Amino acid sequence: MLKDQCKGCGFCIQYCPKKVLEESDEINARGVHPPRVVDEKNCILCSFCTAICPDFAIFVKEKQCKDGC
Repeated sequence: MLKDQCKGCGFCIQYCPKKVLEESDEINARGVHPPRVVDEKNCILCSFCTAICPDFAIFVKEKQCKDGC
């Protein structure tokens, strides 16, 4: 997530099918509250947040597994 690129539209939060994101308490360089991940284990890697973000501020990366997980 590129927090300072976020303009706070909330599309990623509103349209996430698994409600993985919520507005953070943090304020970015644009003076808005960027999203934060609240339930990473529920993310289904659909990348809808990436597709809907008008500022290309959010993206999905699959975690790399270490040591036989």
